[in-house]
Amino acid sequence: MAYVPRDERKARLAEAVWRIILDKGISAVSVRTVATEAEMAVGSLRHLFPTQTALLEFSADLMVERATARVTATEPSADAVEYALSAIQHLVPLTPETRREFEINIALIAESPAHPGLARIRNHAHAQLLDLFTRITTMLRAETKPSEDARRDSWRLLALVDGLGLHLVQQRLNVDTEWAIAIIRDELVRIREAGSSRSAE
Repeated sequence: MAYVPRDERKARLAEAVWRIILDKGISAVSVRTVATEAEMAVGSLRHLFPTQTALLEFSADLMVERATARVTATEPSADAVEYALSAIQHLVPLTPETRREFEINIALIAESPAHPGLARIRNHAHAQLLDLFTRITTMLRAETKPSEDARRDSWRLLALVDGLGLHLVQQRLNVDTEWAIAIIRDELVRIREAGSSRSAE
């Protein structure tokens, strides 16, 4: 049998966790169900993750890591609004992949009161998102450092994106999502124009 690198085996188990959460809910996640889903021996799983908690935390961490990588890989654009929109679209459930990710994230957040590790990951991910949106609003407002208005805009943008995400996951797959993209673009334009108005004073 070909050797599979440790990181690849861990990722395979995390992906099995995600599939179980989507198909049966987070309560169905156990060492045995994950090992079966990943077609791996229970002993091999326990060698990588001694506890179910460690497995859940790794799965949540990997999801954040992959989302961060997508945002970081966003191609630069001369148009600040379009660049920001492209980055944000990686975080909104507009595709089957990001929709699954959003639904799994909701399930993990709901479980965080019983798992301090998941709460830590949730709080870290939230801080990363707020930092991203603060950098976006600062860029759009053409500021060298975030003003109070930019920080307020970043909270508003985060709330808008989160709210749209909840609406989108209730919408059927393959239904038009341009309305959501248009709302985000409008908000980004508003932020840019607010910055331009202030600098013109």
